Amino acid sequence: MAVTDLGARLLTADDLLRLSGEGVRGELIRGVLCETMPTGREHGQIVVNLVMLLGNFIKPRRLGVLTASDSGVWLERDPDTVREPDIAFFSAETSPLDERVTGYAEVAPDLVVEIASPGDTRRELNDKARMWLSFGAELVWVVHPDERAVDVHRTDHPVMTVNDAQALDGQHVLPGFTCEVRAFFDT
Repeated sequence: MAVTDLGARLLTADDLLRLSGEGVRGELIRGVLCETMPTGREHGQIVVNLVMLLGNFIKPRRLGVLTASDSGVWLERDPDTVREPDIAFFSAETSPLDERVTGYAEVAPDLVVEIASPGDTRRELNDKARMWLSFGAELVWVVHPDERAVDVHRTDHPVMTVNDAQALDGQHVLPGFTCEVRAFFDT
């Protein structure tokens, strides 16, 4: 993630939305633009697999809204922070199904999925998971493609790692959802 100095002034969420329309891709962390780069095919395949698996569970049950990359969540104001989870689930209680959000979501997702990119360290990803939890996410899955495993983060619980021979469940956030981790990586 590259940090960009656009005139040495702090940017707002509105600035970030305008820049995204101009092809600039990134997140805003306390007013500073942190550009992101395309993550590659494997990352994209995992996002699609997870969106399909989660969507096939969430949509027919009308449990909430599922979003993927580039859909930003506005977490802080003055200075603004807008983060971009790989996948986010907002329950119908958190974000009503009939609510139209044309800009960034202004509530934390109930479930956040972050997929490790080449160059991401486990520490960076654990810090990101803790950040999501500190802003109100209830469950964070950090997917590690190289290990074919998922770290499960919850507030006040130790991190649990689930490998591709095991199943992952939605716990209290998506009760009844279960899936073998290997399905995340299927081509």
